[in-house]
Amino acid sequence: MPRHLTLRPMLLALSMIYAGVAAASDVPADAPETLQTVTVTATADDNGYTTRATRSAGKLELSLRETPQSVSVVTRALMDDFKLDNINQVLSTTTGVTVERVETSRTYYTARGFDVVNFQYDGIGMPQVFGNVQGDIDTALYERIDIVRGANGLMSSTGNPSATVNFIRKRPTVATQASASVTLGSWNQRRVEGDVSTKLNDSGTVAGRVVLVHDDSDSYLDRYTPKKNLAYVVIDAKLGDDTLLTLGHTYEANRSKGPMWGALPLYYTDGTPTNYPVGASTAADWSRWDTTNNTSFAELEHRLGQGWSARGTLSYITDKSDSDLQYVYGTPVKGVGGGLYAYPSQYMADQTQKLADLSVDGKFALGGREHDLSLGYSWSNSTLKDRSNYGQGIGTELPGQTAFDGSYPKPSFDAAVDGSSYDDTRNTVFLASRFNLADDWKLLGGVNHTRAKSNGNSYGTSKYKSASKTTPYVGVVYDINREWSAYASHTEIFNPQSEIDATGTPLDPVEGKTTEAGIKAALFNNKLNLSGAIFKTTQDNTAEAAGMIGAKTFYRGVNAASQGVEFDLSGEVAKGWQASGGLTRLTSLKGDQGQAVRTFVPRTTLRLNTTYQLPALPALKVGGTLAWQSETSTDQGGGIRTVQSSYATLGLMARYEIDKHLSLSVNLNNVNDKKHLTSLYWTQAYYAAPRNGSATLSWTY
Repeated sequence: MPRHLTLRPMLLALSMIYAGVAAASDVPADAPETLQTVTVTATADDNGYTTRATRSAGKLELSLRETPQSVSVVTRALMDDFKLDNINQVLSTTTGVTVERVETSRTYYTARGFDVVNFQYDGIGMPQVFGNVQGDIDTALYERIDIVRGANGLMSSTGNPSATVNFIRKRPTVATQASASVTLGSWNQRRVEGDVSTKLNDSGTVAGRVVLVHDDSDSYLDRYTPKKNLAYVVIDAKLGDDTLLTLGHTYEANRSKGPMWGALPLYYTDGTPTNYPVGASTAADWSRWDTTNNTSFAELEHRLGQGWSARGTLSYITDKSDSDLQYVYGTPVKGVGGGLYAYPSQYMADQTQKLADLSVDGKFALGGREHDLSLGYSWSNSTLKDRSNYGQGIGTELPGQTAFDGSYPKPSFDAAVDGSSYDDTRNTVFLASRFNLADDWKLLGGVNHTRAKSNGNSYGTSKYKSASKTTPYVGVVYDINREWSAYASHTEIFNPQSEIDATGTPLDPVEGKTTEAGIKAALFNNKLNLSGAIFKTTQDNTAEAAGMIGAKTFYRGVNAASQGVEFDLSGEVAKGWQASGGLTRLTSLKGDQGQAVRTFVPRTTLRLNTTYQLPALPALKVGGTLAWQSETSTDQGGGIRTVQSSYATLGLMARYEIDKHLSLSVNLNNVNDKKHLTSLYWTQAYYAAPRNGSATLSWTY
């Protein structure tokens, strides 16, 4: 192809993005709802809804069948088919994971009964200082997202025995690829995406990729209008035949007007449950919550020869948050109103993370067989500074229904000031190996030693903690035949904590363990992966408030354990038929005394996503998604218990390829219009989105 022609797809895609953003910005806020969308889409995963290999469960590159832990994958194809544009939507479709949307701008996740706090990018762990996700993580820059359930002691130095979420970034391609799209949907949604990849010199030794996103909309929630901009740039440069340098940067900004801090009260003073309109919100007209993330990374990979390679990664991340918020607390009076009170506050946070990771892996001979080995070192430092400026008028009663109309006037935020300033440093060395004991027996073993230390204070409480621990990993895989295998594994993890006991001594670290066994299959030339597992997970010494010493709370360590079964599938069931999903059943989730704990976690969840390309009309793809969960509840105290009954939501999609470059797709969500609460993780909650839809016009080159 002549040189002047290679830039045309890039220029066309970028011009479509610019035009789409400009058009979206010019649409009045009160414009009528439309269903029109243009979407820029990346090249789909070659394997549809599954992947042939992953490093997410133990540093070594293994197929899902060779991995002795439960792993789910969400591929680019699945994200594109069902418009899974943010991490909440992705994890809502994933086997065994529940998304706890406690507020509009803050979310928790659970798996196997425990909180998910382990997140990685291309296998490099990012310690979570807050323990939750703020803002709205977009998925446009990821090729795939892997979820490893249970403790993951090799890949995660610290955390909970729940799951590890590994984001696999898109990388440049030498062959020119370009795509662009625009999406318009319910509540005046306007989303524009662009994805362009090409070589940057004649020889192709330097290649680059750019992903751009603009997304803004109104909302089914009163007064809530989220807005997001994303830019991702990554460059690959071959420094020689055996050396590859990758440089990348991501900018993601969320700007939300009318977000909720806290949510809706769930019961009246007489103990009966509330039942507000789906769009009810306690946000004030002036509420806002802005988050900005900048992530820079550099990766150098070098082939050492004879099957060995080394990789070093440096990352620098800043997260900034700035907000004016209104929290509403109290218990409303049924039929009268009132009983609710204002708590305005201004909140600012600045978090910085620096990470370094160095690993070497390769093969070695022993006993006449070839084996795999990986070893390395990682270091991370996280600092957090935040400040709360409390507003005048805290404790003001909100008469009638004024708690829900946004009318509370914006106060001055000078009543009091408090905040945090602390840092966290972690050093980890690891060793992992896979031994080929026989043609049909593989033994995976490894060890991870981590030292973690924190200093500083948070709202008057010390955040000091210091702990080190060596955690083992062992797994065995038996190949029944070329398609089926059986496995068993045991892995551990730990998490330092700063809470003090009655003597003023910090509690020992939380310790988690997962033991599981199961069977896996890779069918149809590895196009379909199946797995079934039984598991037992324990989390010991988790801090629980036990009393007061003066004005300070002291804690005790409590234990909890879960056990259950899981089934998972991903890939091509038959020609043109892709599917992804699974079933998780927690047969037990209990505390020290055998009592049920964490009742906000559903004991049974079902996820199913499937599409089919019609043989008689190959240009048309249709599909559906089903999510079901069992009953959940929370104890409000005083004999009052809030219950969310079991429910299912249904989604539908259709995509028609107009020609080889242009396609039109339509997505409908919550088709059955099921009214339900987003979470009972806290004692307040709000309602999930009612029936909604979008249409997307996509161009690819």
